[in-house]
Formats: sequence, structure tokens, C-alpha cells
Amino acid sequence: MGNCLRTNFQEPNSSVAIAQTPTGRSHQSMKVDRITVQERTTPTLSSTFLGESGSKRERHRSPLKERKPYVSSNTDIGVEKASTKKRRGYRIAGRPRSSYIEGVNKTDGAFHPYYKYKLHCFCYSALKEATHKFSSKNLIGQGGFGDVYKGYVSYCNMNSAAKPNEGLAVAIKMLRKTGTQGHEQWENEMKFMSKLNHPNIVKLIGFCHEGEHRMLVYEYMSKGSLETQLLAEKQPQLDWSRRIKVAIGLAKALDSLHNRGTPVIHRDLKASNVLLDDDFNAKLSDFGLARHGPQGDQDGVMTRILGTKGYIAPEYIGTGHVTLKTDVYSFGVVLLEILSGCCAVKTYSDGMAGDLTQWAGPYLGNKRQLHHVIDQRLGRNFPKKEAQKFAELILRCLGSDPKSRPSMTEVVAELKDLEENTSTTGSSSSSTQNSIHTPTFTPCPPPYKILLPIRK
Repeated sequence: MGNCLRTNFQEPNSSVAIAQTPTGRSHQSMKVDRITVQERTTPTLSSTFLGESGSKRERHRSPLKERKPYVSSNTDIGVEKASTKKRRGYRIAGRPRSSYIEGVNKTDGAFHPYYKYKLHCFCYSALKEATHKFSSKNLIGQGGFGDVYKGYVSYCNMNSAAKPNEGLAVAIKMLRKTGTQGHEQWENEMKFMSKLNHPNIVKLIGFCHEGEHRMLVYEYMSKGSLETQLLAEKQPQLDWSRRIKVAIGLAKALDSLHNRGTPVIHRDLKASNVLLDDDFNAKLSDFGLARHGPQGDQDGVMTRILGTKGYIAPEYIGTGHVTLKTDVYSFGVVLLEILSGCCAVKTYSDGMAGDLTQWAGPYLGNKRQLHHVIDQRLGRNFPKKEAQKFAELILRCLGSDPKSRPSMTEVVAELKDLEENTSTTGSSSSSTQNSIHTPTFTPCPPPYKILLPIRK
């Protein structure tokens, strides 16, 4: 067997016979043979050298068997290979080799084809331990999707729980086990959020899909939701400058969604889906109802009417036609909540419900009556001219004609101008404003209650 690779010396210009390998397999070209040998040996040794003076072990090794190439999931090829078994754009069943999944569908034109976002695959036992068996003390929120718990995981190994205040704080959203709509939203949220990386969008860290358990793990936002801050009965932490800051952060998040290769419509923008960190930076969350927007010459797409009462644009309710301006309307409602400190729809014990947009509309366009809308907890600690411009922007966002509403790019520019004007005027009048007494807070002005009967 040691003579089977013997080299026959020939004239320089004559054709060279291809040496046969011990396996008995024939090769089509010297290039293929050379690549095969080099892959299994050191790169510095040629195939001819191995044929003449290879080691005894190399010459007497067992016949070579064809091996299936292993492709790492961290490479571009690995992404394509892993995407062959997927559901709605990402792999679901089983645990990936490296406990990560690639949340990227390369055929999805809404995002840059080479952008990757890795999600950590959490095991159920680790999340259960991180939340003290999903204790009620760790419950920080509830919604249509399910319950949200606060937990701590280790910095070194995220599949290990950590003691409170020692590890990484995370928010764990647990899907309710009943119904199929929740699972669709779970898949949809992971599909979109795994591809988004923006400072004003909540970061999705990972997921858990183990048996009947479905969970999503996010970065923890210490200040809670914008709704919680606005409706707090104690002295609010949201002064005028912070409210403008929150509005700008939220506007930037929507602007980034609307200006992607294929636009993304959030469809569920509301104060409870706007989260705040320690520095009151706003971050948009909850993409369970998000969908791709119109492309090319399209001005909108037809879809089921989904969303939250009080935030849905009127044309969307009437026709099921959703556009980018549908989000702009919802953003206008959130701006009105920021200005007034009231919720969009409030139901009272006597069966009446107040619609904030319809109640505030007449006051927003009247400079003398605008004080009825502005949150009374602010007192007079806000610049009057900037408040009027803020109200005018709200009216434009809430316009009945979608085409008359501004784009989110225009909204960001206007809010930045307001922020600059607030910083310049605020410093000159701060000594006067601080001496003004802040009146006692009332949740909503009296006229807000008598508007509309409750809508079902």
C-alpha cells in the first residue's frame, strides 16, 4: 500500500499522470486533489511531498470517508443553512448549537441584508430561578400578551440566575398559555425586534421556547412606563423639559421605523408601551402588532383593525387601511397625554367614558383656553410660547386627513426646536418660575368626563 502513491518522473513538457489516492476514488483534476489533501493536512505541505515522503501514519491511515462540512452559525453561510427550518422568519424548534439564534431572514427586504442580531436562548429553569419562581413580588406589569416579571441573570452566563442587584436586571414577558393570538404576537415581536437596534427602542436580549413556555427577555427599564409616570398621584418627576425629552425620543424611534428600506408600522403606539430608563430616555416597546408598511407606489396596506381604543386613527377604524400616518395619529394622542397628564380614554363608574382627543380639541387651538389642557401639576413651570407650539403640533398629528399630518421626520425637527427654545428661555426665567405655587393635582379637568358614552 506504501507504493500506491509512487511518483513517475517524466519529461518537463510532457503531460503529468495524476496520482491515485488510497481510497480508490478518482479525481477530476489536480486542483481538486490538492485541495482535498491540504484540508486534511498542514497547509505548508504539498500533495506531491506527501505522496513521496509522508509519515507512516498518513500512508497507512484508514480509507478516507466523505464528511459533511460543518458550517458555524456565526457565518453568513450558517445563517442561510439555519434558515431552512424556520417558522415566520426565524428558527424555533430545538436549541441552537451555540444557544443563540440568528433573528435574521435574509430574504426580508425591510432590513439591511447583512445586519445580524443575536438573541440569547434562555432555558425555562434559569428564568424561573431569576424571578423567584415568578413570584408576585417580581411582577412589574400585566397586559394582553401576558405578565411581565423582573429578574436577575449572571453577566458571565445568562443561563444562570443572579442575586438581586448583583447581576443583569432583565424584564421577562411571559406569554399566556391560552389562545393562539398570543403566540402569533410572540413570534411577530421576536421577528421584528431581533432586527432593530436603535437607542430609543427597547433591546430584546433573548427568548425562551421550551415545551409550552413562551417568553421574551428585555433590558430592564427602571422608571417603568410613560403612562405610570403621567398618572402618578404624587408629585410628578416629569417636568416640562423631561416631557419634551420623552417626546423627542419616541419620535426618533418612530422616525427610524418609518424610514427603513421597507417601512415598519408599529400599530400599537400608546403611553404604556413607552418605557423610561434612569435618565428618562424614552424607548418604544411591544412590537406584537407591528407589520411592514407600504412599498413602492402603495400609500397603505389593508389589514385587520388591531390596536388600543383611543389611539387608533379614525380612517383605520373606518376602512382597515393602515399607513405610516396611522402611527402619526397615535403619536399625537401620546403627545396629548404628555401635555395633559391624562389617559387617552377613561371609564367612570357611572358608565360614561371620556375621550381625551375630542375633549381637548377645542382648547388646543385656543391660546386663551389652552391652560385647561395643560397638566395642572406643572403649575406655571413651563414656557408659554413653547406650550402653544406643542399644542399646535398635536393638532397637526391628530388631523382628520391623514395626508395633512406631518411625517415623523418633520415632527423630530419641530420637537428639537422646542427643546432648544425651552433651554434658552428656561434659564432666564427659572428664578421666577420656581417661586410659583403648584396647584393641587386633579386627575383630569371636569369637562373630560362628560364627553362620550362608553364605546364598546
